[in-house]
Amino acid sequence: MGSNIEENHDDVPHEQLKGKKGSSMKLKRHDSLDVEASKMPDAKKVLGTSVMLKLAFQSLGVVYGDIGTSPLYVFSSIFGGGIKHEEDVLAALSLIFYTITVIPVIKYAFIVLAANDNGDGGTFALYSLICRYSKVGLLPSTTAEDSEVSNFKLDVPDRRTRRASCLKSALENSEFAKFFLLIATMVGTSMVIGDGVLTPCISVLSAVGGIKYAAPEAMTQGRVVWLSVAILIFLFMFQRFGTEKVGYTFAPILCLWFVMIAGIGIYNFSIYDATIIRALNPAYILRYFQRDAKAAWISLGGVVMCITGAEALFADVGHFNVRSVQISMCFVTYPALILAYLGQGAYLTKHPENVSNTFYASLPKSIYWFMFTVAVLAAIIASQALITGTFAIIQQSLALGCFPRVKIVHTSIKHHGQIYIPEINTLLMIACVLTTIGFKNTDKLSNAYGIAVVFVMFLTTCFLVLIMIMIWKTHILLIFIYFLIIGSFELLLLSSCLYKFDQGGYLPVAFAMVLMFIMCVWNYVYRKKYNYELDNKISAERVRETVSVTNSHQRLPGLAIFYSELVQGIPPIFKHYVENVPALHSVLVFASVKSLPLSKVPLEERFLFRRVKPYDLYVFRCVVRYGYSDVHNEEEPFEKLLVERLKNFIKQDYMLSIAANGDDQGEAASLIEKDVQVLERASNVGVVHLVGEQDVVASKGSGVTKRVVINYAYNFLKNNLRHGNNLLNIPTKRMLKVGMTCEL
Repeated sequence: MGSNIEENHDDVPHEQLKGKKGSSMKLKRHDSLDVEASKMPDAKKVLGTSVMLKLAFQSLGVVYGDIGTSPLYVFSSIFGGGIKHEEDVLAALSLIFYTITVIPVIKYAFIVLAANDNGDGGTFALYSLICRYSKVGLLPSTTAEDSEVSNFKLDVPDRRTRRASCLKSALENSEFAKFFLLIATMVGTSMVIGDGVLTPCISVLSAVGGIKYAAPEAMTQGRVVWLSVAILIFLFMFQRFGTEKVGYTFAPILCLWFVMIAGIGIYNFSIYDATIIRALNPAYILRYFQRDAKAAWISLGGVVMCITGAEALFADVGHFNVRSVQISMCFVTYPALILAYLGQGAYLTKHPENVSNTFYASLPKSIYWFMFTVAVLAAIIASQALITGTFAIIQQSLALGCFPRVKIVHTSIKHHGQIYIPEINTLLMIACVLTTIGFKNTDKLSNAYGIAVVFVMFLTTCFLVLIMIMIWKTHILLIFIYFLIIGSFELLLLSSCLYKFDQGGYLPVAFAMVLMFIMCVWNYVYRKKYNYELDNKISAERVRETVSVTNSHQRLPGLAIFYSELVQGIPPIFKHYVENVPALHSVLVFASVKSLPLSKVPLEERFLFRRVKPYDLYVFRCVVRYGYSDVHNEEEPFEKLLVERLKNFIKQDYMLSIAANGDDQGEAASLIEKDVQVLERASNVGVVHLVGEQDVVASKGSGVTKRVVINYAYNFLKNNLRHGNNLLNIPTKRMLKVGMTCEL
């Protein structure tokens, strides 16, 4: 619709710069506010050793609860039908050792964590990273408006770069590949959120089951279930205190847990069978499959349980940082787990009949109840890993327009990734309670859990291959080895888990389908709305014409702020407003609010302005930048600050024009004084906040599916979740909603 107001002549008049080549080069600005608005002052800070160790300590209480409590149920999951051969224990122990070494340590701690997206992890982080290096995104953030962050920058041409370029071109030219990547990302995200439901259930049920082992008559299975439900409710109520407080509260308990299971492992290792160390020989695995290949293959679904929570290393990295997670994994978690499993294996060589309750049966009687208490506390903490990971993933999904609006509470002013989402926390709690009551024991839950865990791991492996080729430009031989070893092993584990689909494995698939439907509906309409605004944004000529016509009549005194998601251009809601209310305020500001991953944005850097020419229209574009702990629009302070910064911009804008053209400074000073007075009079009369309230309907002639998705599914989600003005905390006393119907 004609030229947009982002063109260079709207910032510095083109004819003013003719013949001023030197000045033009110095005074050149970016066409788009989006580039400047995304700049993060002082965003990167080097963490000292003490802070790193502090984060590593906190991560114990958040990241490793799930994988740390796996010794509670791994051997019982592997040998559901009992131990058939004396060497089966050695084979299972060998499988556990190599599985933990290859996937959580080598793959996640040292490879996957390197693929973080500016410190954030998870499936959406990988997808975002891929989209920034190739134009495969179907999300609005990857349209031409945001192309500055989507360029694929090639290095010096070589074979690896050409390979990366070929893959990039193939992905960009395939609509199927684009949709497949987005859908795969949503499926993986849905599976991780499903893990957030299953993890608390299986961990707490396993720990509380220790009472039933010690006193089977007094503690029935029903009582175990209801006690577990009470513990789960307490856990989710505790989330509102934030990751930092949760981490500091839980980290000492997890430290004690790891020390105790390592010590008990050494004790059992020395008491029962010191030769259990021979299980590190992978030959026992081969003989295990030779004896009964099908039974061995089915038991791999139980082996998966020793790496539950490994994906939390990546999903939760945004709450800490890469180095702190690597330190806690390599120096605390991994050694403790290996010692614990060696001790349990040594015990089972002498007492194979107790495989169904290996952990509690192998405890020395003198510390049984003490370890039971620590186990229950550790199981509660185990739930924390996926809960916080779910919060982080929802935040990423929300930012990319793939999830309905929810309230995000930042619980730390030091670390931007530490967040709490009340609505998601409540929904997870309800789902966990219902799942625990419905399944009642860990047997079916372990079947359900395995599918979700391994699917997300394999999806991460596939995305990482794309990153290795396009971004890291890794040698093709190393990529082949990586996928051959890790990818093939994960596929084998996944096939074993799918064997038990009808025994509980359907649960994560059901969770994923529900979440996928919500995410697909929201993302589909979100993209349609964004493209609608891009296609119908108001041109510079149209804005000038509209305001000029209004100028011929009396403009209303006051300052009007129009809010829009578009950083570039004037939104179509403005045209709708003018057509129905043919009067404009004396000063107009089109504001777009952007959130940056910083604790606080300095006040002097919060506002970015551009001016629509000619100057006597008094129309400005503005980007308001907030950090995650800044208060959005605190009424008078916000408005006063905006006016003050706008005054400064007016002065600087004239100074740029004087420098470019050599205009008379006295004349410029009078113009500055005039514009500042107009602005002050307008702000003194009053500030009105105009917010677009768009109703979305399917266009005439749309198919049944499109009408159901837009008219019913999307509008149901929209009407039952938070509205934009609630998220921005716009003052209701001076807010005016402008209704508009968008036909998509």
